[in-house]
Amino acid sequence: MICAMSIQVKGLTRLYETQKAVDNISFEVKKGEITGFLGPNGAGKSTTMKMITGYLPPTSGTALVCGFDVALKPMEVRKRVGYLPEANPLYFEMYVREYLEFSAGIHKLTGDRRSRIEEMISLTGLSKEAHKKIGALSKGYKQRVGLAQAMLHDPEVLILDEPTSGLDPNQIVEIRDLIMNIGRDKTVLLSTHIMQEVQAMCSRVIIINNGSIVADDTISQLQQRNTRRDVVFVTFEQPIESAKLAGLKHTTSVEDMGGNQWKLVTTEPDALRREVMQWALNNDISISAMQAQTESLEDVFRTLTKKEA
Repeated sequence: MICAMSIQVKGLTRLYETQKAVDNISFEVKKGEITGFLGPNGAGKSTTMKMITGYLPPTSGTALVCGFDVALKPMEVRKRVGYLPEANPLYFEMYVREYLEFSAGIHKLTGDRRSRIEEMISLTGLSKEAHKKIGALSKGYKQRVGLAQAMLHDPEVLILDEPTSGLDPNQIVEIRDLIMNIGRDKTVLLSTHIMQEVQAMCSRVIIINNGSIVADDTISQLQQRNTRRDVVFVTFEQPIESAKLAGLKHTTSVEDMGGNQWKLVTTEPDALRREVMQWALNNDISISAMQAQTESLEDVFRTLTKKEA
């Protein structure tokens, strides 16, 4: 069974004694979406992923994968999910192929198992290392083994917690391309701290902080509509009092960056620049530099997570 809505989370909550690690969150992920699941350390990302995959029971709420309730039909869910946890659990004394054969047996793969194993070894770039014991591999290659295991049974949904952790820049590009290719006909929910990865791979972003969802949108809409702010950096040739700049009509906040440079936040950058030029002229103040820019996804992330902290 392949369903259009691959992941459905409704009112999901997880308590650790009195602490709410995940607080009544809800979201859906459609088939064919690569969704970035972002948040600072301790925000609840890994806990949510563990509940979706059935490795951790929720305190309340439900999680459905391809229409199956994780709590009621855990085996049906695990048939359809490939999971790479943050702490990649591997048997270090096993050889790469041996471990993948073991995993294929757990998933009860039918057909030509060896052909599928070799396909995963090739896809994840493990061909030159496949004869080694897992314990002898670098961290990056251990991560590749985890990815190969997660994809081995051709799951409809991939849950990837920090999939590029420990990879060098070339490996990151290779794994990124692999995930993007997989995401064309599967559902991918991935957690990462690398904003460039999110912008390169994801069509949508969910940001969680203190156990609650603080944003759920496409990257462009997140930047433009939800928390977009334009910033004008102005450097003066003499010290300026913040009270004078705070009086500018087209700025919402000012920040002293040091060295006579100020960060002016605005929704109308062109109008603000004209206003600053006229203000400086009226007050006989010299401007040595002025530059406008739009906030990056990383800026948006910091704003959202700081605001709710």
